[in-house]
Amino acid sequence: MIHKVAPSVLAADFTKLEGQIKLAEAGSADWLHIDVMDGHFVPNLTFGPMIVSTINRLSELPLDVHLMIDNPDLFVEDFVKAGADSLTVHYEAVVHLNRTVNHIKSLGIKAGVAINPSTPTDLVKEIINDADLILVMSVNAGFGGQKFIESSYRRISEVRALIPKGKRVHVEVDGGVTIDNSAKLVQSGADALVAGTSIFKAPDIADAVRRMKAV
Repeated sequence: MIHKVAPSVLAADFTKLEGQIKLAEAGSADWLHIDVMDGHFVPNLTFGPMIVSTINRLSELPLDVHLMIDNPDLFVEDFVKAGADSLTVHYEAVVHLNRTVNHIKSLGIKAGVAINPSTPTDLVKEIINDADLILVMSVNAGFGGQKFIESSYRRISEVRALIPKGKRVHVEVDGGVTIDNSAKLVQSGADALVAGTSIFKAPDIADAVRRMKAV
């Protein structure tokens, strides 16, 4: 399986953001992952559309924007205008998920659905034909640098098994992803790896991306 690597800019040094993004690009990163948190759905506050727009000007890489926010429908168009190439909303935060996913896709970008570690994987069965990506959270959303939850391997495999034959849906994993567990994550069925600390805190950012792509 050929997998994508999406460095998470949450872990980047924002005083050196452009340079660090260029190093990730030099390592052949596939996407840039941007964690948007509102301080309500998760206990942290991070980026808004203006930061997404800034990152869009700094890089040609697709922007994989992860909305960890309440009422994401209110902000979908703002993030699309800011330059998001894909928007992922949380199953737990959306009442009419089919409507939200199809609204995102109607704006010309890809739509993803994320599930928290305690959310049963089979709940995405009814949306999997509409989504372009299912994001399996392997930590409790809110902060970078958390310890990987071991049951995530099984959960990734369960989500992969739900995808109908011939249907192209990315299975992404976010949280505690390192060089050491990347191979097992890909073997479990993930084809998009989000990594923050293990890339942007590495001595050589470009090499860290290359090593994760090579597993």
